[in-house]
Amino acid sequence: MSASTLAQPERPAYLADTHTGLPMPSRPVFDDPADERRHRKQRLAAALRLFGKYEFDEGISGHISVRDPEHPDRFWVNPFGVSFNRVKVRDLICVDHTGTVVDGRFPVNPSAFVIHSAIHRRTPRADAAAHAHTPHVRALGSLHRLLEPLDQESAAFYQDQVLYTDYRGPSISAEQGEDIAEKLGERRAILLAHHGLITVGATIEEAVHWFFSYDGCAHTQLLAMAAGRPRALRPAQARAAKDGFGDEQLGWFSFQLRYQEITEEQPDLLEE
Repeated sequence: MSASTLAQPERPAYLADTHTGLPMPSRPVFDDPADERRHRKQRLAAALRLFGKYEFDEGISGHISVRDPEHPDRFWVNPFGVSFNRVKVRDLICVDHTGTVVDGRFPVNPSAFVIHSAIHRRTPRADAAAHAHTPHVRALGSLHRLLEPLDQESAAFYQDQVLYTDYRGPSISAEQGEDIAEKLGERRAILLAHHGLITVGATIEEAVHWFFSYDGCAHTQLLAMAAGRPRALRPAQARAAKDGFGDEQLGWFSFQLRYQEITEEQPDLLEE
């Protein structure tokens, strides 16, 4: 039998027009909102487990949200008091913009509600938001320094981040949540001085990838600053790097590798 007669594996659908030149698969399209909801909840649970695995947890702090595909005034988020390392799809809660838990058996973290509800309401393109207090972003925020374009990865945030310095204690007031969302605007990241980091995206995959990337870039910048005087990319170089490493489709696809990793390691997270 010749090689030409052998059954060939089905090729996945690839984007033909991606300017990055990378053979990235297309994002899934859903006919049924229930299927899309399940998809988003699975990615949310996986993202939370990843935050736990990489020690982004800090007690009760930290939350990731994704907008409900059928009810845009609602979002899914991790429940208050459940460890990142233990959360499952069935534990996730759905919250409306009054703060009412409309689906789920756990309460919502007040900070998660005031921050995420304001972001989802003010920024229609932000279908997801990720927030945590990692050592690297806390250290960078204490210096009142944003990421500098020291390399390709950090250039993804070039002119697409903002520093928030109006710290007023734990973010539990609606007023502060609105202020944070307003300062974030259409950017993909807001570094909260003396607090932590928030990243957003058009998908949960994208938002979570930006968080991982920003945290890693903060670590790199702190190391470079400790070692000497780092030299940043020139503006034209930074824009060229951002065009590739800041690509939204690349951000979405990059999460898929982490999703494969965590679902194979911890398949119980998918329990509904």
